[in-house]
Amino acid sequence: MNMKDTIAFVTGGASGLGEAVVRYTVERGGKAIIFDRSIENGEKLVDELGDQTLFFQGDVTKEEDINSALDKGIERIGEINTVVNCAGIGSAEKVIGRKGIHSLERFSKTIEVNLIGTFNVIRLAFDKMKANTLMGSEERGVIINTASVAAFDGQIGQAAYSASKGGVVGMTLPIARELASFGIRVMTIAPGLFNTPMFASLPEEARDALGKMTPFPSRLGQPEEYAKLAGAIIENPMLNGEVIRLDGAIRMQPK
Repeated sequence: MNMKDTIAFVTGGASGLGEAVVRYTVERGGKAIIFDRSIENGEKLVDELGDQTLFFQGDVTKEEDINSALDKGIERIGEINTVVNCAGIGSAEKVIGRKGIHSLERFSKTIEVNLIGTFNVIRLAFDKMKANTLMGSEERGVIINTASVAAFDGQIGQAAYSASKGGVVGMTLPIARELASFGIRVMTIAPGLFNTPMFASLPEEARDALGKMTPFPSRLGQPEEYAKLAGAIIENPMLNGEVIRLDGAIRMQPK
């Protein structure tokens, strides 16, 4: 699939990695549907990028929000052939910390958004994509999920976050195998330390220190670099059922 033929449904598309994917897609002649909880950010991005974009406010854990956005998006700009799941939340809490034991509510919320929310979008988008017209290489589309190096190198305090991202990694291959008969590919990107809104509240010195943990390049990754990899996945039909670490060779220490 060429980027100019891409109609992408991007969750978390109003900021960070998702915003970078939206920009990358539109700059190369494709179209993007931005699905995000932030109305302010979503509408601002559409105003900037123009009629190649649509915005729908919603929650990835809510079936009605996703179906409404998918149906309206298809009606207004055509068959969705790409899904990029970037919506997610961070979580940092020890099993036994200074304030007591880990909150079960916070653990459940992290799993609900990062893992169940990703699966929710996959299943609902696939239900629409399976009717897509076959493209040149006999594919109907591609689904790209976002995990994290925490799925492999989880640090102390990342039990919930690592579990949620490990689940995304674990379901990549079985879903790719299932959707293969419909001509739909499934891939996952596992970013390392990236300059996203999760790091925005940290002082610049702290962000620089985190970036230096990466062997090369010794800095935080940029959202545009995530978008470039997503673009390569979209355009290469042999990429399927795999998890790609995008991390500058970092291997996280215990803490």
